[in-house]
Parts: sequence; structure tokens; C-alpha cells
Amino acid sequence: MSDERLAIAGTGAIACGLATVGATLGDVVVFARSDASAERARASVEKQRSKLEDPGPGAVTVTSSWDDLRDATFFVESVAEEPAVKGAVLGHLDTVAGPDAILATTTSSLSVGELALASGRPERFVGLHVFNPVPRMKLVELAFPPQASPDTQQRATALCAALDKTAVVVPDAPGFVVNKLLFPYLFSAVEFAEQHGMRPEDVDECMKLGAGHPMGPLALLDFVGLDVSAAIGREIGAAVPARVEALIAEGALGRKSGRGFYNYG
Repeated sequence: MSDERLAIAGTGAIACGLATVGATLGDVVVFARSDASAERARASVEKQRSKLEDPGPGAVTVTSSWDDLRDATFFVESVAEEPAVKGAVLGHLDTVAGPDAILATTTSSLSVGELALASGRPERFVGLHVFNPVPRMKLVELAFPPQASPDTQQRATALCAALDKTAVVVPDAPGFVVNKLLFPYLFSAVEFAEQHGMRPEDVDECMKLGAGHPMGPLALLDFVGLDVSAAIGREIGAAVPARVEALIAEGALGRKSGRGFYNYG
């Protein structure tokens, strides 16, 4: 059991999912940069908690004041996959975190070692790659910078166990394990469908029924977000299909925009 007090900077799907799961252990504080994002985060967390059999004893507080995060012991940065943006947030967290607090990032593709240095406390830093939807997905990829202390490693692993997640320590390599292996496959499905004029539904049905995948590759790209998928592809050195780039240029980013390979209107 972990007695960490969790604070999360960010209001996207991963941040809200992590807050939902974290509240099964105790109170969680979420930092939002605007009133609009704060309202969206509150609604998202409330909706997700309503679906849990046991939402837990904790409350989720959404705030726009960094000072409200000071009592936390485990701080998680969960903002856009851009080094400068993440670095700035980690710098803010370092100023409010106590000397023994751990800083974490939910990056799915950036260098944990470089973000650790940007945080100002690489000995108390971890890559905490959780998967969307967080309440349902069991895996957490843990990536530690070389400077991470044994205490940091133990506490990060204990937190995952307390959240009922399976932690696997992975190398600090672009994409870690899952994305490094997954996205070349997803992009190859796009190229295959384009080359042979297949409908997304048919490609996805083949992979669901023939390979036992819970979601087909094109639907999964829409679920992740085509812009996010392209960013991950570039980070891991995978060629992003022209069709993906064209959809992004049209503003068709997948589920979150209402259109991608599928229409979600």
C-alpha cells in the first residue's frame, strides 16, 4: 500500500484518468491552466468516477493555483508531448514540491533522462507511462533516469501496485516498449488500406477477429489522436503515412475532433 499524496499537472485524458484512479487511494489535486480546462477536467473525472464500482475515499480537487499542490508527495506532469512545455511545467512543480517529493512524467515518447534534468531533481524522477483509458488499462511502463535513487524506484513501484496496476521497468528509449512496437504496425495498416482501397472498417474487423485485438488499428489511431500518433511516430523514427498527415491538416484528429478515419458525429 502506498501513502503518497498525488498531484497532477494537466487536464487531458491521461491526467483525468490518473486522477480518477488516484482518488481510490486518497485525495488528489489537479492543476488546470484555465477555468475552461478546469471545468472540463471536473466533468471528466466525475463521469469516470461514476463508472467505478468503488470510486474510493478520496476527493479530486481541480485548481489553477500552483500553491495548492504543495502538500503532495508525488507530482505527475501530464501535458502536451512537447519538451519545452513539459520542461516548463516540471520547473513549476520543482518549486512547489518538498525536498523528498518525487516528480514524474507521463510522456509516451520523449527522453525521460532529458526531462529528469529539466525537472531539477533527476534523483527523484520517473517516467510513469500509463495507458488510456487509465481506469481500465493495467500496464504502467516505468522508465528511470540513471540518477534515480533506490527510494524513488521503490516508491514509484509501490504506487503502481497500490493503484492496482502492473509496473514493468522499461529502457528509456523512444516509445519505450509498447509504442515502439505498436505504431509501426498501426501506420502499416494505414498504408495497406490505402494501397488496396480497403475500408477502415474491414481492416479493423480483420485484426479484431483474426488477431484477437480489442480494437482495430485505424480505430485505435483515432482513439489516440492522429496528431498525437504522428508526434509519437516522429519521436520513434517511424514514417508517418501521408494519409495521417492529410487528415491532421484538415483538422480531422480522430475521436476528439469528431472525425478521423471514422466519423464520430
